[in-house]
Amino acid sequence: MTNATGTRCSNLALLFLAIFSVSQGFTTVFKTPRTSRRVALSSSTGADISKPTELPDSLEDAAEIAANACADFAEQAGALGRCRVDFDTSAGDETYTLLKQSTEFMQNLVSFVSYRMVPGLMEQRQQEIMKVAQARAELQALLSTSAAAAADDDDDGGLDNVGINQERKAELIQILANNGRDPESKWEGPVVRVYFPDEGNAALARRDWMGDEPKVPPCVQFSSCGGVRYQDVKKDIVVFFFCPKASESQYVEELLKTSETEAEDLKLTVFVNPNLVDMGVTGFGMAGRMLRERLIDPLTNVYYLRTLPWGALTRVWPKTFSVWQEDADAEGGYKLIWTGGKLPSNPEVEDIYDIKNGDKGERRSGGPLDQFGD
Repeated sequence: MTNATGTRCSNLALLFLAIFSVSQGFTTVFKTPRTSRRVALSSSTGADISKPTELPDSLEDAAEIAANACADFAEQAGALGRCRVDFDTSAGDETYTLLKQSTEFMQNLVSFVSYRMVPGLMEQRQQEIMKVAQARAELQALLSTSAAAAADDDDDGGLDNVGINQERKAELIQILANNGRDPESKWEGPVVRVYFPDEGNAALARRDWMGDEPKVPPCVQFSSCGGVRYQDVKKDIVVFFFCPKASESQYVEELLKTSETEAEDLKLTVFVNPNLVDMGVTGFGMAGRMLRERLIDPLTNVYYLRTLPWGALTRVWPKTFSVWQEDADAEGGYKLIWTGGKLPSNPEVEDIYDIKNGDKGERRSGGPLDQFGD
């Protein structure tokens, strides 16, 4: 998907570009709850409210845009801000679960948010990048010197230094393999916590997201909804609930209260692809309605992207929701067909498409009850 405004340039994007560039070419106590300062931020706030939301260039671009929207919202909302991010590019394909198909997006989102909101993390990463660059340059110089010495049959000194060179070579290779990160060091700063629906998924994330080739920064920790809580959340600065389900809604509320009570520096809680109201679990009666009013409705939707068979629906806070339709003749391959300040329902989205394409007449009245007006 192409962004019609051109290429975005940001510190986070440059940092990630540098990370990837330097790695290319080498494989290998009880406390009284604090008073919440959360404010209800209307979608009408902000200078960009009248502007449509454009489509991202890529999955990574979508994650960066979503991360910046989260951080900007946190700055305006104050402490204990709550928001949501919805990302669904399945276009109705249910081959994979929503959690699985949005994992890569989540990894990027968590990383971008961490580098934007965690003090000291960006500086540490920049030092690691410099370390990698220096190690590569030194390794290249070492290899060049070794090659020249091997080619010179009359140079007897080169062979005397083989042991030292090989030892240093191994050190440099290890620095590159660790991408500049010291495997012995432990992050002692603020924590970005990601809650998964269950312990199984949390354990897989510990293995796959923080393994030999980490997908997220060292400030990230993984937990699960439900089960026995053993993590200390006092240092949490950002909390993510990744694809929380209706069956975990009670646990989610308890964890949220605990975080906002014990984490002194908590800035933001982000719900990613939440599905906390389900007829089979919570029902759509009083229980479901109260849960929605308590937990779901107050959430500001800072980023929304859902692909459709014929286009996409997207929104970046505080801009409008926008519906785009595929069009080979339009710049970037998509044309804007609708904008609005409220998330349209699925039937409304299809009506927007049908009306725009002449398949259905646009409603000019509010329906049969209009006769009782006036």
